Amino acid sequence: MAEIRASFFVECEELLEALLDGLQAMEDGAADAETINVVFRAVHSIKGGAGAFGLDALVAFAHRFETALDELRSGRLTADGEVLRLFFSGSDILADLVRDSRDGNETDAARVAPVRAALEALAATSDAPEAGAEEIDFQPMALSIGLDLDVPALPQSDATLWQIRFRPEPGLYESANEPLFLFRALRDLGALSVRCHDVAVPGLDSLDNPRAPHLWWTLELESTEGEAAIREVFDFVEGLCQLEIDGAPAPPGVPDLPDLAPGDAPVIDAPPLAAVDLAVDPAPCPSPPEPESAPQVEPDSRRPDEARAAAAPRATVRVDLERIDRLVNLVGEIVINQAMLSQSVEAAGIPPNSPVRAGLEEFLQLTRDIQESVMMIRAQPVKSLFQRMARIVREISAATGKDVRLRTEGENTEVDKTVIERLADPLTHMIRNAVDHGLEDQDKRHASGKPHEGTVSLRAMHRSGRIVIEVADDGGGIDRPKVLDKAIRQGLITADSNLSDTEIDNLLFLPGFSTADTVSNLSGRGVGMDVVRAAIQALGGRVTIASTRGEGTRFTISLPLTLAVLDGMVVQVAGETIVIPLSAILETLALGREDVRSFGPSTHVVSIRDRFLPLLDLGAELGFRSPLEDYADQIVLLVGQEDGSPAAMVVDAIEDQRQVVIKGLHESYGRVPGIAAATILGDGQIALILDPIDLVSRAHGRTRPPPPASSPLPNVQTG
Repeated sequence: MAEIRASFFVECEELLEALLDGLQAMEDGAADAETINVVFRAVHSIKGGAGAFGLDALVAFAHRFETALDELRSGRLTADGEVLRLFFSGSDILADLVRDSRDGNETDAARVAPVRAALEALAATSDAPEAGAEEIDFQPMALSIGLDLDVPALPQSDATLWQIRFRPEPGLYESANEPLFLFRALRDLGALSVRCHDVAVPGLDSLDNPRAPHLWWTLELESTEGEAAIREVFDFVEGLCQLEIDGAPAPPGVPDLPDLAPGDAPVIDAPPLAAVDLAVDPAPCPSPPEPESAPQVEPDSRRPDEARAAAAPRATVRVDLERIDRLVNLVGEIVINQAMLSQSVEAAGIPPNSPVRAGLEEFLQLTRDIQESVMMIRAQPVKSLFQRMARIVREISAATGKDVRLRTEGENTEVDKTVIERLADPLTHMIRNAVDHGLEDQDKRHASGKPHEGTVSLRAMHRSGRIVIEVADDGGGIDRPKVLDKAIRQGLITADSNLSDTEIDNLLFLPGFSTADTVSNLSGRGVGMDVVRAAIQALGGRVTIASTRGEGTRFTISLPLTLAVLDGMVVQVAGETIVIPLSAILETLALGREDVRSFGPSTHVVSIRDRFLPLLDLGAELGFRSPLEDYADQIVLLVGQEDGSPAAMVVDAIEDQRQVVIKGLHESYGRVPGIAAATILGDGQIALILDPIDLVSRAHGRTRPPPPASSPLPNVQTG
């Protein structure tokens, strides 16, 4: 039962994601019937599963939410701005209830009650009857006493007349499912006629279990939809009912179905509490079997083409994340052992065309394929993270009184699940700052000619083997004079500091710095952006700012795709082995004497294709040795900087290009400038993995040895 319960909550996360997708599509103007049905089915499925586990609070709220959505499905409610805002709030509360139920936490009733009351009021205000539109709402009474209920509709061309026999099992009602909602969903597929059969209802004196299902139904549906669409309606009650579906071409013209005459109703002559027989018109379908001998519908009874249609969705399996992590660790060990084997073969002097070498190459390719496949298992779209940010925007928008819209792009961009989990907190800080600090209030936006509604954009993309996430707003941009003045008053910089725009922007990342004039529940305490940068750096990433006064601000986060394995170039520097991520290297080349030019007293630049680039001595930057006397004939790696421009980095030799397993250093040594992580080489030695962009941004740039110290004057004795 614990495993089934855990599986239910995993499924709830998927249903909540589908719910938010549908609501977002409706907000974007796609409020078609299918989108509304997807939203309704998500809430209905959560309610049904919650009822099976006795989660009463979740069932009660989901039922109110479902009722309001049913008003939208029936056309009595319009998906305008206020309604959608309430539905978004309902989805947030529903997500909280799911997580509280999963974790065993107490639900904040004060937060749930207003939204629940608003949903009830919404359903009540849209409940005014319309001519010819409310007959279906009297189904519960008709279904309970055995009347035939016909819902007429215009004949449809190329339609199929489906005969559906639906018989609930005991578990259907125990899981809080309602046949009425199923029939309403069928009604959306075409013209529906419903007949209830009550021959199995016992007398009142022998009704010992009122929850047992004694009623069953036959339905006639004229629709252009196929059987797969009909079975989809009964998806969540699969295994909780007996279901038979048969179809035949519909007749050319479907006559109007006769209305029920008053005399058709059953007459109860027996005294109270006596056995009662209800008179029912003969059903056009075969008589049902007795309850105890009801045949079970076997999956194999469908036609082959129907079976193929039902099997169209791709099969998936849910796996515990710990098992995947263990698999990733094993793949890392395979990579290390493959490197050790390659080094042993190299040391043994085995010729390149030998069978051993050929087998080793195949093993190398197989290892790479396994590694990529495992990384694909861990990779997940950032969609769930973006949906969480949408909720943050709604909450901050309500708290600040600003009208804000979140636009997302690249939701299907995939990244390692560990990166997604650890990115949630810093991204939350950035979204809060974008709404609270970035966007102006409505008066200022109106005065500057901007739209009443502010926009926050969230974008994800792959770039050069990394994932890039951008958070942008169309607000007023960074007020650099104010930032500079605040930093001086807080003693973070001196009054005579001459800073560039980029340096002023980076002041926002200093601990304790805040531009807020007052302390509120959202900002003003100086805690936020320094935490953001520390969290992103802990992931091996970096964050930059670009801002234009009056137009807005954009924060860009660059992160590795995975925290497990990477492709790297192994180089030698002053006798030390260093690994440089291959994604950071733009080009390799050998310097000629004419390529190196002096620049100032202690630095050099490199002339490459009529462009001068800064020259960095990797050995000197890392403190392994002093700068070289001459850089002619040295090997240079061109690495990309934060702004996209390259820098030339001198190394002694390039050894190999291979996959390496990432081993973190932060837990043991903290943040090491210029160093991203470490790895284990084939010979068992430890090698540092460089963070080239961080190293270049911190480089001192000295490529000339310091001048020799002048000889001290001799100690001359006088006297």
